[in-house]
Amino acid sequence: MPTDGRALVLGGGGVTGVAWEIGLLHGLAQCGVDLAGADTVIGTSAGAAVAAQLTGTTPLADIYAAQIDNVPGGIPARIGVGPVVRLLVASAWPGDRRHGRAWLGRAALRAKTMSEAERRAVVERRVPDRRWPDRRLLVTAVDAETGTDVVFDRDSGVTLIDAVAASCAVPLVWPPVTIDGRRYLDGGVRSVANVDLAAGHGRVVVIAPTTSALRRTDRPHVQAAALGVPNVVVTPDAAARAAIGPNMLDPARRAAAARAGRDQAESIADRIRAVWQ
Repeated sequence: MPTDGRALVLGGGGVTGVAWEIGLLHGLAQCGVDLAGADTVIGTSAGAAVAAQLTGTTPLADIYAAQIDNVPGGIPARIGVGPVVRLLVASAWPGDRRHGRAWLGRAALRAKTMSEAERRAVVERRVPDRRWPDRRLLVTAVDAETGTDVVFDRDSGVTLIDAVAASCAVPLVWPPVTIDGRRYLDGGVRSVANVDLAAGHGRVVVIAPTTSALRRTDRPHVQAAALGVPNVVVTPDAAARAAIGPNMLDPARRAAAARAGRDQAESIADRIRAVWQ
């Protein structure tokens, strides 16, 4: 467990969340704040996809350019009322929260979605690097059958693509991901950003496209404050929220969300620099 150093936490938020995070990271780099130098990067759901790219070999400018490219990418989807209700019920489950997550997992295992192979191909297009980085990268997921939290890293024996696909497996929307005979759900089922995993670091920056959580202790701002170290939590500003739109799984909003993230970076660069440097 680290006792110092800098942690970058990238939270969940769908296709538009991926774009906004990448735009923000690119804009910050242009302002002289390079978060890619984090000692530990923690990725959840959309943040896992961003983390895998950020710690890879592709230049950040190229990653950003891919987001604003008009070439279609991803498969349009929408989180309906039913999945949202189930997510809320699971997050508010009394007692051992693993039971709520397992209840949601069972529903996800029964749901009719695209195949795992189709979904994995989407993730592969988003994450061109296939190897875990040398630096510490943590990717969150949840066991669909037991509700147990899982954190994948380069020592877990799991491929980077499988880890990211599992972390992005939104229940009832995308299929749970099979790894060594187990099925896994989106890491956001545990917490939208899993900021608490940054414990032990001396400085923490959280980039969270969404902060929604019924339990106060699951909210990124609350988890960051509980770390007791210098930190900053960045969420979309009004312009970014408008660009992201109501459906975070709409790839048509990707370019606008990326540009909004880049534009927002200038207004927050000094706040982040004060913590990071």
